[in-house]
Amino acid sequence: MTDLLTTGPAPAPVDRDATLERIARLEALLGDPDDPANPLGLRAVLDADERGELLPEGERALTAFGLGAEFVPVALGGRFARADRFALLMRSLFRRDCGLGIGHGVTSFIAGLPVWADGNAAQRRRAAELLCGGGRIVAAYTELDHGSDFARVALAARPAPGGGYLLDGGKQLVNNIGRAEAAVLFARTDDRPGSRGHSHLLVDLDVLPAEQADRSAQYATSGVRGCLLGAVAFHDCAVPADALLGQEGGALETVLKVFQVTRCVLPGMVVGVGDAQLRTVLAFAEERRLYGRPVSALPLPRSVLADAFVDLLVCDALAMVAARSLHLLPGEASVRSAAVKYLVPKLLQDSSYRLGVLLGARSYLREGPYAGFQKAARDLPVVALAHASGAVCLSNIVPQLPRLAERAWRPALDREPTVPAAPDTLFRLHDPLPELDFAGLELTTRGADSLAGVLPRLADELAREAADRAELAELASLTGAFTDALADLTRRAGTLPPADRTPVAGRRAFVLAERYVLLLAAAACLGVWRAAGSRDPFLADPLWVTAALRRLAEQLGLRHGPLPEPAVDALFEELTERHRDGRTFDLFRTGLTTQAGPDKGVDR
Repeated sequence: MTDLLTTGPAPAPVDRDATLERIARLEALLGDPDDPANPLGLRAVLDADERGELLPEGERALTAFGLGAEFVPVALGGRFARADRFALLMRSLFRRDCGLGIGHGVTSFIAGLPVWADGNAAQRRRAAELLCGGGRIVAAYTELDHGSDFARVALAARPAPGGGYLLDGGKQLVNNIGRAEAAVLFARTDDRPGSRGHSHLLVDLDVLPAEQADRSAQYATSGVRGCLLGAVAFHDCAVPADALLGQEGGALETVLKVFQVTRCVLPGMVVGVGDAQLRTVLAFAEERRLYGRPVSALPLPRSVLADAFVDLLVCDALAMVAARSLHLLPGEASVRSAAVKYLVPKLLQDSSYRLGVLLGARSYLREGPYAGFQKAARDLPVVALAHASGAVCLSNIVPQLPRLAERAWRPALDREPTVPAAPDTLFRLHDPLPELDFAGLELTTRGADSLAGVLPRLADELAREAADRAELAELASLTGAFTDALADLTRRAGTLPPADRTPVAGRRAFVLAERYVLLLAAAACLGVWRAAGSRDPFLADPLWVTAALRRLAEQLGLRHGPLPEPAVDALFEELTERHRDGRTFDLFRTGLTTQAGPDKGVDR
């Protein structure tokens, strides 16, 4: 991959809090979601969704904000400096409208990554100028006949008689293909079997003849209905030789590496959708009265709300640690990215279902003060499937399990002093990060996993500390149980037969991969809690991390039963305080433009 810093304009100085300032500006731009007169409010978003279009005022506002520059590295004149902060900024947009987040954001970000990684100076400059100027680039990978099996992609780019390439074939389910100025195409340039048969081409779409590049097809969807999903069909379409990104035949390796970036940051964005759903149902539960008191005062609804809050914190901890890993431990990102892309959408969809039960019939109404819930419930499954399904993510983990067990987990469990430890800054969410080095990304971790090693280390520390601090007793016990689960996983992964060490393994191997993902989530939560210090009293309190491990332990089959009532009450108090103060429900408690109840909700 090309060194990003070898060409392009000199990087502008980046203040460590510059992105946080832009997040505040974006929140102010989006305005009060519950103000019916707000052109970017929830009422306008829902009206646009009913029409099956992206909110026009939203797109204009985001272009004026310069959102495209967020997708471009600082070294090329943009604002992208940190994966974790980028996810946090986009979370504000996803909290308001998943469709805008994908249709006006993520698509161009994904398309830019192969250009930053493999493009030459002219290609990167062209892409950077296009995005910073408010233009669009699309990532054209999907072919319905082949799904996520990139090795079988059939779009052909054959040598043209006069030089360059002739494109034949098509791509489907490509967001914005009908209106983008450029596309990154994943095309077959060699018919011989093997991993060197595909290349990336950066193509200017606007100069292609319509009869040779038909972009008229469109697809209607149940979720993110405003996104312009379409297709392109090429017929003897000539593109110049300088469209090639990197080396011919190198696209498969590149895509397997740069997609680790998108799989790490996209879940962090989608946490905003879970936040919005929880906020909607909490408002309902506080307004609705049963048996002479608010629904939120009843034990079962309160427990559901507290569980959803904890699950959101788990999602954010794993998402932030994964995003920070891209900068600090890029060689381990192949597994971490797959883990976070699998677990976060799953937890959010499970939480959406439980919250929908609590909201009742209102959960599927498309009008009224709670109509935003049903839109988010339709959007979430589309986002979960986008870019990589859960099955694809687990299939990336399965072949690596035996080597992880041998080279990382067993030495960590044996407390070998030479085992690399995860750096503390991985968990300190406001610490600065080095630049993301695309060249540091690897196809596999080669058996490295410093995050899972957090479990045995903290199990030992907490066992000692719990003797003097009673409030740590349950957390110490849970951490010990997770360490035992890691030992069991180590044993079972080491005995997998050869047939279960491939992406087409049987159910047993996929179950082990699922268990591993849950262990990583527990390690991320423990790490964030341990590193919180005095900056954030809530994150430093063992309350939330103990609840998080209880929730994860239930999924592992280690412990059953609801959270204890005192824990539920304390978590609910934190939740309602944030609701009153207009702050997010994630790890950051970001201030929102306003926090209104359903009396100011959508009234259509």
